[in-house]
Amino acid sequence: MRDFTYYAPTEVVFGAASEEKTGKLVKQYGGTNVLVHYGGQSAERSGLLNKICRVLEAEGITYIKFGGVVPNPRLSMVHEGIELCRKESIDFILAVGGGSVIDSAKAIAFGVPYEGDVWDFYMGEARAEACLPVAAVLTIPAAGSEMSNSTVITNENGDLKKGYSNDLCRCKFAVMNPERTFTLPNYQTACGVTDIMMHTMERYFSHDDDMTVTDAVAEGILRTVKDNAFEVLKAPENYAHRAQIMWAGSLAHNDLTGCGTTGDWATHQLEHELSALFDVAHGAGLAALWGSWARYVYKENVTRFAQFAVNVMGVTNDFKSAEHTALAGIEAMENFYRAIGMPVSICQLIGRQATDDEIRVMADKCSSGGKGTTGNLKILYREDMENIYQMANG
Repeated sequence: MRDFTYYAPTEVVFGAASEEKTGKLVKQYGGTNVLVHYGGQSAERSGLLNKICRVLEAEGITYIKFGGVVPNPRLSMVHEGIELCRKESIDFILAVGGGSVIDSAKAIAFGVPYEGDVWDFYMGEARAEACLPVAAVLTIPAAGSEMSNSTVITNENGDLKKGYSNDLCRCKFAVMNPERTFTLPNYQTACGVTDIMMHTMERYFSHDDDMTVTDAVAEGILRTVKDNAFEVLKAPENYAHRAQIMWAGSLAHNDLTGCGTTGDWATHQLEHELSALFDVAHGAGLAALWGSWARYVYKENVTRFAQFAVNVMGVTNDFKSAEHTALAGIEAMENFYRAIGMPVSICQLIGRQATDDEIRVMADKCSSGGKGTTGNLKILYREDMENIYQMANG
């Protein structure tokens, strides 16, 4: 097990009607003039946005509403939010929504005190030294941004999707009411399930084979999400199953499952280029790529893939070799994706095969023009990235 530092400072308030505590929590963490950041009309139709505004008013907290965040949140909206915060002297940002809203809120929070362009952080040209406080009222369990130190933004100029990680942007608190997820469409639920599992799997597939406790936590999260996914898709308003998935989403990306390991993250990096180019749902993109990535790299640690097959996917360990077990586990994972309505190829994802030129563009961006690599289980160069995209093309 590798040495590690574990840091998860976010206060979590979980349960039915937990959003009623939002005003007091904002006040507790010093917010007096709040940007309430949200996505589309669902926050308004559900009554959640009005409730949040009401509890802020009850605490004497002023606020400005700023909506319109879309999946794969845009840099242009981040720039708009930064200017709004500066103009209105905002001192706290409250994200009401899922990962896209929270990521957009974090980017705005980084940009307000920064004299340059916030995109500098995402391009690795600067490191944030300050950040407005951010908190979240979570409505979509998926990205885990409510407890992570990460934010991912898409720059429409060049279709660039980049992430930036810095502990300064960790949410001060996260309010989670599973009832707020009852009305999620099945496709969105399945995308979230995929993202949650992938956050765990990106850390799980490693050369570090001696982290028994971390493995047990990771495998428990994966089994829980897998089993509850079917129940939620059958009965969307089942509180118990929704609650399991919602809490698992936070645990999957608050670094708990990465203690003592070296994460891979190649599938995420490959998918960022896929969703930047085609503007697809992140979870669906991950499902479309993972099987091809897994078959491309599994020989780097066959034992770990075999362990995943048995302990997570329930594959019976009666094959002739660990390699056969490993491959059966990859197939079982893809069958799970199919069962919850996720694509397992680029063709299924976008309705056609990607062209050779599109694949070259994605590989070029993912490898920073051939100068960079991604992945840790197996270091992937531009040629490897092209090979995986071609395998996943369907």
